Amino acid sequence: MFSPDQYQLLDFGNGRRLERFGPVVLDRPCPAVRKVARAEPDRWPEAHARFWRVRADSGNWHFNREVPERWTVGCGPLRFELKLSPTGQVGLFPEQAPNWQWLGEKRGTVPLSVLNLFGYTGGSTLAAAAAGAEVVHVDAAGNVVDWARRNAELSGLAGRPVRWITEDALKFAKRELRRGNRYDAVILDPPSYGHGRRGEVWRLSKHLRRLLEICAELTAGRRRFALLTCHTPDYGPERLKRMMAEAFGESDPATLSAGALTIPTPDGREMPSGVLVRWQRHV
Repeated sequence: MFSPDQYQLLDFGNGRRLERFGPVVLDRPCPAVRKVARAEPDRWPEAHARFWRVRADSGNWHFNREVPERWTVGCGPLRFELKLSPTGQVGLFPEQAPNWQWLGEKRGTVPLSVLNLFGYTGGSTLAAAAAGAEVVHVDAAGNVVDWARRNAELSGLAGRPVRWITEDALKFAKRELRRGNRYDAVILDPPSYGHGRRGEVWRLSKHLRRLLEICAELTAGRRRFALLTCHTPDYGPERLKRMMAEAFGESDPATLSAGALTIPTPDGREMPSGVLVRWQRHV
């Protein structure tokens, strides 16, 4: 988990969130808290930079103070390079920290083979690799895959058995199935919309069910765990849990759990940040 000097959610409300990433304080949009009032309005002028969205996938940063071109924060043994992107992201999703801790506990008597789809800057890949897993990390953006590799180097994991793949997630999963490759576990953090390396279109509402079915086949007979996280409106915990149960089979001797992803403030408030579903085999 994050220590207070590495990351803190300072406040949220009125459709925005105020966060400190190491020495840098950022004010960014958060539609999930549009109807929530801010608890500490006097803190918001602390922001080094504010992001204002222009379109769904882009916007502009407005600066009050100088922000480094790149800087680093840590979460336990993991290290992440951060930078301000044109989409308003910085390369880190703090709500995933409990999942990284959970993945860090998934050690096998032999190395587990883990498929991480929509791997982004590699948080889940690093957590699994640090626990001894052999990981295939897949993301459609080559620059983001390079970013994840830099995070592996920063975390002292450059020598671990990770394959870095720039490819459309659904296309890669289908090809792995045809090749006869199989995995012990799968991690998915799909966006609502996206595009593959060769223009493939991803729509969660259209493609998630089929991808879950393929992942069930890729892990059939040897599945140890599966992790699905989602930030798409109208896809709550029970809906996603039902989709995973249908794809993986409810008769399996496994624990299937679902809940909300949140980020806590120091005073105990929790900002909604998506949904998670975990499939875990009894051992």
